[in-house]
Amino acid sequence: MPGISTITSLPNFVTLEQHRELMSSTPSSFAELPAILYHEEPNAAITLDPPLDGFSPEDCASGTVYLLSSVLIFMSTSGKGLQVTYPTISLHAISRAEFGPSIYCQLDETIDGDEEPTPDEEDAMDMRELRINTQSDDSLEPIFEALSQCAALHPDEAGDDAEDFDDAFLDAGEVDFEALNSGENGELSEAGRVRSDLSTNARFAPY
Repeated sequence: MPGISTITSLPNFVTLEQHRELMSSTPSSFAELPAILYHEEPNAAITLDPPLDGFSPEDCASGTVYLLSSVLIFMSTSGKGLQVTYPTISLHAISRAEFGPSIYCQLDETIDGDEEPTPDEEDAMDMRELRINTQSDDSLEPIFEALSQCAALHPDEAGDDAEDFDDAFLDAGEVDFEALNSGENGELSEAGRVRSDLSTNARFAPY
């Protein structure tokens, strides 16, 4: 499955309560169980930088965010949808930047690619940024918590060593992060972390 792709309809999903009921009935195959809905946020908007072909700014302007156990989905009121796999989300945090409070994500689309990029291709690649804006700031923490829970269901197959972590990039000059539930080192979650020693030299500058 591509790390980020467009869709035209929502996949089947159930609430946590419905999932518990299905589990109590001992299904014939756990693989056939639908995805679990961890959070639904209507009246949301997103921005993508750089933009994604086939998903216009108008598509990003208004819709509903679905945090499923399988993927993150933004379903636009235009009828188009966008889905992102959790391994693709290399970093997520609450941002208090000039754009307004939002959920900020960096997407590494090489994670779920069919072919490994060459070193030259890796050097030329930019991280894609995803921002989720809501009508109420009170929605940001529940979205962040649900995103962290869902991301933890999809651990990094390559492990979580320091060398891999140093490949995450961040524009600290443009993004002001609030590290919820963080420890002394500013760790946010199993999927994405913000360190306390960020460099502000350039866009997507490494730590």
